[in-house]
Amino acid sequence: MQTRAAHAAIMARCYARACSTPPVAREGSANVDTVVADANPAGLTGPSEAGSHAAGRARHTYFSVLAGVSSAHMLNDMMQSLIVTIYPLLQGQFDLNFIQIGAITLTFQLTASLLQPIVGAVTDKYPLPYATPVGMCFTLAGLLLLSVAPSYPVLLLAVGLIGCGSSVFHPQSSQAARAASGGRYGLAQSLFQIGGNLGQALGPLLAAAAVLRYGIAGRSHIAWFGLAALAAIVILLQVSRWYSHHLDLRQPRRAAGEAARRYPKPVVRHTVAILFTLMFSKFFYLASISSYYEFFLIHRFHLTAHASANLLGVFLLAVAVGTLIGGPLGDRIGRKRVIWFSILGCAPFTLVLPYVGLGATVGLSVVIGLVLASAFPAIIVYAQDMLTHRIGMISGLFYGFSFGLGGLGAAVLGIIADYFGIVFVYQVCAFLPLLGLLAVFLPDVRPPEQTGMQVPTAT
Repeated sequence: MQTRAAHAAIMARCYARACSTPPVAREGSANVDTVVADANPAGLTGPSEAGSHAAGRARHTYFSVLAGVSSAHMLNDMMQSLIVTIYPLLQGQFDLNFIQIGAITLTFQLTASLLQPIVGAVTDKYPLPYATPVGMCFTLAGLLLLSVAPSYPVLLLAVGLIGCGSSVFHPQSSQAARAASGGRYGLAQSLFQIGGNLGQALGPLLAAAAVLRYGIAGRSHIAWFGLAALAAIVILLQVSRWYSHHLDLRQPRRAAGEAARRYPKPVVRHTVAILFTLMFSKFFYLASISSYYEFFLIHRFHLTAHASANLLGVFLLAVAVGTLIGGPLGDRIGRKRVIWFSILGCAPFTLVLPYVGLGATVGLSVVIGLVLASAFPAIIVYAQDMLTHRIGMISGLFYGFSFGLGGLGAAVLGIIADYFGIVFVYQVCAFLPLLGLLAVFLPDVRPPEQTGMQVPTAT
């Protein structure tokens, strides 16, 4: 009888304890950490609790960090866009032709692009959270040299220094943005890129007000933009401090094996080739506008350099809005659909642009910038979802490839403009978005947490 009574007492205590334990929260709910803490009142730290805590941190979106990298991106690209905006000034001061102007863009884009995949691959293996503020020091040095460069070769050196700073900034900051995303990868990439696009839109407006309006003497005013570089260094020091304490949010090493099983090498090669082709169509067309839009407006509609710079800023602002839309839209409806629509969808507008008046040209350029820009965040995250163990390398490769395409496009289009005229450039580039038809061959790629271990096949 005593044995039965003792057994009944034990069963009663176990039942009471089970009833008092809160139910297990479903995955992704806000109270996961609370449940884990209640289930372990003694504060013991075991593997399951540590894993739950890490998972909770991985699901949290750090908007303050995203705001930091986006702000630094805005300052970085604002300083970079000064180069393109002051082309008319440099052309008059150094007596440059279109080929030499294209060579300036090529110098910047190549120094910015060739190092990016290398920096990304290195930081995938060896995190260097404080590399971005160091890279921004190169940008600062390039700006100061650009303001006083006495000759064309020194001008190219200054542009190359700015490109080196960019090559460090983009892959490392993109890694930090993904780590802070909390699983909302498209949103994080859009917020990161929107800073760059806003900087590209603000750069021409500020350059028109602070540099171009003063003529040749205004080039020395570029040195004041060094204050923006100093502000970016301060911001990046804060982001780097956070990133150095949250390196556990990076993709775990086991993702390499998972990615290899999920995406066979033939599928990866085929997909990356298509993405590069789509980026070729996008960035060659953007190069025609970002590098020669001012000259097109001046030649066709007889605008002043100041007015054409303001209209370039309007186009770049539309690009910024499109970038902000593209990432979250890809999270919602799928990145393949966004890529398909954004590149092919702007083809009717690009085909009409070279043959309309000034008002229609401005309106069409806004629509083209809005639609075409939404592709890039979708393309970046699409590739990151495919190769989750190579986030830095993929970011550096695609950002670098975009920079290289922009530089190559500027140089090639400069030669075409010299021989056939600036209007002919836009007539030819109008057909580039038709390459968006290739998006139909892209496989359906989703983040690992959404697809499990399914192996996609190319369509």
